Order: sequence, then C-alpha cells, then structure tokens
Amino acid sequence: MDLRQLAALTAVADTGTFSAAADVLHTVQSNVSTHVARLERELGVTLVDRAAGRLTEEGEVVVARSRRISGELAALLADVASLRSDVTGGVRLGVIGTTGRWLMPPLLMAMSERHPNVRVSALEGNTTALLPSLASGRLDLALLNLPVDDPDIEVTLLFEEDLIVVAPAGHPLAERDEVTLVELADHELLLTPPGTSIRVDLDRAAAAAGVALRAKAELDGIRLIASLTFEGFGAAVLPASAAPSSLNGEWRRVAISGMSRRQVALARRRRGLLSAPARALSAAVVDVVGTASGEQPGVFPVPVTSRPSPAGASRQP
Repeated sequence: MDLRQLAALTAVADTGTFSAAADVLHTVQSNVSTHVARLERELGVTLVDRAAGRLTEEGEVVVARSRRISGELAALLADVASLRSDVTGGVRLGVIGTTGRWLMPPLLMAMSERHPNVRVSALEGNTTALLPSLASGRLDLALLNLPVDDPDIEVTLLFEEDLIVVAPAGHPLAERDEVTLVELADHELLLTPPGTSIRVDLDRAAAAAGVALRAKAELDGIRLIASLTFEGFGAAVLPASAAPSSLNGEWRRVAISGMSRRQVALARRRRGLLSAPARALSAAVVDVVGTASGEQPGVFPVPVTSRPSPAGASRQP
C-alpha cells in the first residue's frame, strides 16, 4: 500500500469517476485504475462498485482513513516548515454563515498580518453539514452551533447570541417589541428542521413553556430563512447576527422573553495534533471574536476564564 493508491481512491470518491479523478491528479485514467486495483488486491476487497459508479462500504472506510492520513502528512510538512521560518501551510475552516458574515473579514485580515504565509480556506455551511466534514478530516477547524454531541469532537465556547423574531412589515408580530414563547406559538414561523441545533434549543424552550412552535416552512439554512423573511414570506426565529442593523428593509426585530441564547464554539477533532497553521488560526479566531463580537448587536463574547471545559461545552443542554 502506498500514498499514490490512497490518493487515487480518494480522487475517485471526490469526483465520481476514474476519468475525472485522473484529471484532478494530472495523470491518465489507466494509472488511476491500476492504483485502485492494486489497493483492492492488497486489501482483498472491492473498493469501487464500477457498475454503480460509487464506493463500496469498504471503500468508504478506506477513504475516511486516507483523508486523515493526508491531513496528517500536510500537518507534518507545515510543522517542519514552521520550525525553520514563519508559520507556513494551509488550514481549512468551516464556518456557519451568520457568524462568517461578520467574523471572516477581520479574521482574514488578522491572519494576513500575523501569518502571511498561511493559506486559509473557508467553507460556509450549517452545523449539520460542517460537523461530518470536520469529523472526516475535510476540515481542520469549524465554528459551529452548540450542542455538538459527538465524543470525537472537542469544542471551545466562544460567544453567545440572542435569538430573536424577525417579522416583515404587516405581520402581527412586527407590531411587538417583545414576545413570549407562549405567544409565539400562536403564529406559524419559518424554522430550521427538527434536530438542527437552533431548533433543538427552540423546541426545548417551547416544551418547558408548555407549548409547541408551528412551522410555516422548515428550511435548513439560516441565511435562506432570513432572506425569505426580509422578502415578506413570513416571520422567523433567527440569531441576532442574521438580521444586521446595517441591512435596510421593511422588517422588525422582536425580542423573545425567557429564551436562552445560542452558543457558538470553535470545534476540532479530539484525536490528533493540530498543524502549526491550524494552531495559528485557532488563536486568531479567539482573539478576533473577543474584539469583533462586541460590535455585533446581540452577540456576547464569553471570557476565557468563564469558558467551560471542552467536554462540558460539547454537551450543553
């Protein structure tokens, strides 16, 4: 088994075909086929179902390990290079969209000033999508909503954020300055699907108040929900940063009494060492959140001395 074989299989997994994998690897299709076939013979299993055009169960297991091996090799090179000079290499960060909107500009600026030789690749998504990418090694770090109930993921709480109602003009809730969860249950709302982090918090709070929230539509994307609300499709419960004060439009923010804040954390895999570029980015995230979050209405940084241990933070109710 060698790295070329693992790289060939991973490229097939990423692109879907042997020919596309060859293009990505800058080689010919026959080389990719040969590497995969040799790996299959060595392991004694079929890794790619050629007829269906997808990996077998064994292939998925091998690719998951291969990604981690590739990540460790990249980290090794970055760590060695960083011992000789400034921190050098790449780091992959996942970030939820509402946080990325205000955090990424000052974060990229800070990294450019502190570590100009570090390449930051950012992937925007929701917690549901980013968490598997972090666990599999596609990402080095991720900014996620809590709770994160994965024993292989370690988190550090960064800030808390108000959840508010955003109501378009003409909606009954737009006439209110504040609303209770009991009152909110009288209206159909744009919500994230059950099981998503914000929906878990909302449903628990509503159940404690003796009500259940009603969904006009369920959409797995905070920025999509916000866009629909701004266009007048309906009222929604959103993080405060999803409705920035700089955005003009005929809609209103409405506070929710008795609603706990959402929590956002920096997450990493529990196993393995972070590369030098990832450690540099992690430190920059903590510093930038401490300064930039104070400029965001409804966002409250958590002092370092008040942060729970990673194990405790990953199991926030």
